[in-house]
Amino acid sequence: MSTRNPLSEEQLSCPVCCDIFRDPVVLSCSHSMCKTCLQQFWETKGSRECPVCRRRSSKQYPPCNLVLKNLCEAFLESRSQRSSAGSEGLCVLHNEKLKLFCLDDQQPVCLVCQTSKEHRNHKFCPVDEVVTEFKDKLQSALESLQKNLRILEEAKRDYDQTAAHIKTQAQHTERQIKEEFEKLHQFLRDEEAARIAALKEEEEQNSQMMRRKIEEMNREISALSDTIRNIEKEMEADDVLFLQSSVLRAQLTPKDPEKTSGALINVGKHLSNLKFRVWENMQEVLQYTPVTLDPNTAHPDLHLSDDLTAVEKRKQSSSLPDNPERFDEWWCVLGSEGFNSGIHCWDVQVGDSDNWSLGVITESVTRKGNSVRGSVWRLNYDKSINEILIFCPGQSVHSFTPKEKPQRVRVQLDWDRGKVTFTELLTNTHLHTITHTFTQIVLPFFYNYSVHPLMILPVKTSVTVEQHS
Repeated sequence: MSTRNPLSEEQLSCPVCCDIFRDPVVLSCSHSMCKTCLQQFWETKGSRECPVCRRRSSKQYPPCNLVLKNLCEAFLESRSQRSSAGSEGLCVLHNEKLKLFCLDDQQPVCLVCQTSKEHRNHKFCPVDEVVTEFKDKLQSALESLQKNLRILEEAKRDYDQTAAHIKTQAQHTERQIKEEFEKLHQFLRDEEAARIAALKEEEEQNSQMMRRKIEEMNREISALSDTIRNIEKEMEADDVLFLQSSVLRAQLTPKDPEKTSGALINVGKHLSNLKFRVWENMQEVLQYTPVTLDPNTAHPDLHLSDDLTAVEKRKQSSSLPDNPERFDEWWCVLGSEGFNSGIHCWDVQVGDSDNWSLGVITESVTRKGNSVRGSVWRLNYDKSINEILIFCPGQSVHSFTPKEKPQRVRVQLDWDRGKVTFTELLTNTHLHTITHTFTQIVLPFFYNYSVHPLMILPVKTSVTVEQHS
């Protein structure tokens, strides 16, 4: 068995680099350090001083400390052997097999260590038993880590899917924006062309009128010029002939030219409030819907129109991210804007849809699972039973049979008075009014379990001008 080295690592360390001495040299002050460390210190300092006591050395090349060098080499060799013994499952102190595990110190020991002073009164256990116990604990921890890894990998896939969907959304939205602006640009180009055409037409008409006037004037000028020349010739004739012709000429009275009104371009007609008039005409091609749908809330099996005003049940060709705002078990979608005051209404063409719901829902409601069913103030129509059902949170379901299948339903929210009113517009029939005291933001709610769409109808817009008194 090997014995412990009498010197510690600290005692065999260079005071400059703090590592085990390598080629140690000794100065006249008896301090030792690595040869390389000493030379670098002297070069940096610019003088031959001892790095420890600052005493000047008389020798440029101090002698090697052979004894210290041998001790350091022996120490390094011993440490290497201990390391090798430890890696082979042997006690670094006694070179015996590590058969026991000290429960107090939480380390493997040999049989000699068990009887040593260092482990007196300690509890021990066979290494095999401890290994089995530790492996069981590690296996449990490993399973937990593997579970967490699967959760993280699944979350990363969701993040990747969301990132890809963001890019797709941005591209699709950009394309729609360009298409809508192209329609506006085309409308403006058509308006510009029509107004320039009207200007050109007026220019041509007025120019033609002036050309006729000028031609008439030219003929009159030519005739008058001929008359003047004839008179000048007759003035040179005999007296009798002159008198005869001058009498006749005296009876001719020339007409004054007429002033032409309305000949100029009516600039005011073309330029007066031009931008306002174009905007006024634009109302014919513009549509405004008081509510639009939020695609980020739509169930994956719902399809929304490009203008976000219609929804139908249709499986999407590409998967959508399972973001917190999206419904995952109920075929519904919310309006893009919520309300916390005032009166708001929107008209919905339910058409041939045979299972639909309209109403409002609180913004904070959880969108996942079927629990959302009990959090909506809604009117539901189910063709299979030909009944209208009224659902209110915390209340029993109210139902009745309509005289006719609803076609166009108006939903009116009076947030301040706590009322949601449903009306069939084509027959002007009041269907139901839900009363509730709202305390938070509510959003328009749409449910459609049909391939036939629900469509939010546009409202008429108008341009008004207020005169200041």
